[in-house]
Amino acid sequence: LPFVIGGGSGIVATTCVQPVDMVKVRLQLLGEGAAGKSQSPISVARKIVADDGFFSLYNGISAAWLRQASYATLRLGFFDRFLAFAANRAEQQGRNVGFSERALASLSAGGLAAAIANPAEVALIRLQSDGMKPREQRANYRSVVDALTRIAKNEGITALWSGSYPTIVRAMATNFGQLAFFSESKHQLKQRTTMSDRNITFAASGIAGFFAAFFSLPFDFLKTRLQRGGSQYTGMVDCAVQAYRKEGLLRFYRGFGTYFFRIAPHSIITLIVAD
Repeated sequence: LPFVIGGGSGIVATTCVQPVDMVKVRLQLLGEGAAGKSQSPISVARKIVADDGFFSLYNGISAAWLRQASYATLRLGFFDRFLAFAANRAEQQGRNVGFSERALASLSAGGLAAAIANPAEVALIRLQSDGMKPREQRANYRSVVDALTRIAKNEGITALWSGSYPTIVRAMATNFGQLAFFSESKHQLKQRTTMSDRNITFAASGIAGFFAAFFSLPFDFLKTRLQRGGSQYTGMVDCAVQAYRKEGLLRFYRGFGTYFFRIAPHSIITLIVAD
C-alpha cells in the first residue's frame, strides 16, 4: 500500500506543477557555456507559449507520469519500509527514532528509486528540451515510449542511464530535505506546538519543500545538462567544472525561485496526499 500511495500522490503533484518544471528545465539549459544575462521565468514561459502554444508547457507529461509511477512509488514505499524497520528497532531499544535514522532511510530510499527510474528522467528531459532546437533539428518525440525506444535504438541502451550519478545524488539530496525534514518537523511540531494535525502536516511539508530545493538544486542543474544529450561533457565532475569556469558559482542556484515553486508545491501535495 505505501508504494501505491507514493505513486498516486506523486502523479497528482506532478500534474499540478508540470508547467513550472518545464520552465525550470529551459532556464537551466539557456545560456549553456556562457555567463550571459539570465532570463526570468515569466519571459521563458511566454516564449514557450508564443513558439509552440499553451499546451507545450505540458510537453513531457507522459514521461513525468512514468517517472512518478516508478520513482515516487519506489522512494516513498522504500522510505516507509526503512523507517518502519528503524522504528521497530528503536522501540526494542526503548527509545524514539532519531533524525539520523530518518536521514539514512530517506537517503537510501531516494538513491535506490532514482537508479531504477533513470530512463524516465532521460525521456522527460529530452521531451522538455526538444523545443529549444531549430524545428528542422527536433526529434519530435510522440510520447515517452517513443522517446525511450528511439534513444535506446539510436544511442544505445546505456544512454537511458546517462546522468544517472547526479540523478541519484539529487534524489538522495531531495529525499533528505523532503522526507527526513518532513518526518522530523512533524515530530517537533507535535511536541512543541498546539497546532492541529492538519496544520502540522501542511507546515512540515512546506519546511520539507524548502530544504529539498536547497539541497538538490545544484545536482538537478547538472543532471539536466547531462541528460539533454550531446557529448560536450565527460561526466558530472566535468560538467560542474565547465559550468563553474564559464558561468560562475551562482549558476548552480540560478532559478532557485522557480525550482522552489516547483519543489515546494510538489512536496506539499505529495506529502499531504501520502500522509
